[in-house]
Amino acid sequence: MNRSNWKRIVVKVGSALIAPNRQGCSSHYLLSIAQFIVRCRSQGIQVVLVSSGSVAAGAHQFPDHSKKNIAVKKAMAAAGQTEMMATWDRLFDFATAQILLTHADLRDRERYVSIRETIFSLLDHDVLPIINENDTVTTDKLKVGDNDNLSAMVAAAADADALIICSDVDGLYDKNPHKHDDAKLLSWVDKIDEKIFAMAGGAEEGGVGTGGMRTKVEAAEKAVSHGIDTFIINGFTELSFNLMLEGQNPGTHFQAHEKPMKENVHWMTHTSNAQGEVVIKKAFTDSLNDSVDSLTSSEILDVKGEFSVGDTILVRREDGQKLAKAKSNYSSCLLNFISSEGNQKFASEFEEKTGPIISEQHIAVLENK
Repeated sequence: MNRSNWKRIVVKVGSALIAPNRQGCSSHYLLSIAQFIVRCRSQGIQVVLVSSGSVAAGAHQFPDHSKKNIAVKKAMAAAGQTEMMATWDRLFDFATAQILLTHADLRDRERYVSIRETIFSLLDHDVLPIINENDTVTTDKLKVGDNDNLSAMVAAAADADALIICSDVDGLYDKNPHKHDDAKLLSWVDKIDEKIFAMAGGAEEGGVGTGGMRTKVEAAEKAVSHGIDTFIINGFTELSFNLMLEGQNPGTHFQAHEKPMKENVHWMTHTSNAQGEVVIKKAFTDSLNDSVDSLTSSEILDVKGEFSVGDTILVRREDGQKLAKAKSNYSSCLLNFISSEGNQKFASEFEEKTGPIISEQHIAVLENK
């Protein structure tokens, strides 16, 4: 663990730390986290805080448990968000700023770039960005779903050096430590594969938060591919943060890739959602690495979904293998028309004038994902 290289970090704090009893916010566990952030800033390390907890913090304002439908949960988030921000603000003697995001904000390239610029501007002026998913307005179609994955997307957007995810255990174990006394902590993970995901298990049920260990590993996978060292630590103990400041690893360290993805490719792979699919002939290519510009309508077998120019699409082979996510230069309606039988001559002339179907600078080649 080389903390001396850190210039910017993202710290993710979950609902169980913010409102452990769902009776409003509590500073009991937040004091040590706030002190850690203060000490990092005093050492010249910029910090971005991703904080869950709006729904849990606002739950006590809605005591009728029998009527907690989606609308009520959104109301909880609205009520709890102000309390959560006020709690954090009391713990710092410097300015903080609130940023509420949905996945729709992150997957739109123009809005994503705007988010980056806002974060950078806040940090340049020594303002602490505090980021949460906008649970008040988000829907199933628009939401990230958990703040673990959101924190990884934010870390990538912020060009962070490290992502620190606070958990209720010391890190990733080879089996559930709540159920197995002989569970062993993995202090170092240099490759995230199916074996690691199997150790993480499924999502936790019945807890205050929405994410279990699996979402934390998913977040780590996103972050390390961007060259961001990721740590899962126990956020309930002050010792974890003291050890981090001393350059020691108190939990599980997921090693960043030596050759990280480029920023735009990482965004395309891990943040942008495909709005539709283009199915191409299996014989065309096994990879789009060297032939993206040669993809023409004559190779298209089917166009699925509805998408517009500039939307992200999934390029898939006829045998089902996913090849790439890419920015489409054509709408689904136009692609359907020019790839239809009888329109090949028109399509050839049209594409020659208009350009390639997908742009080489906006493509993320997928490896059987």
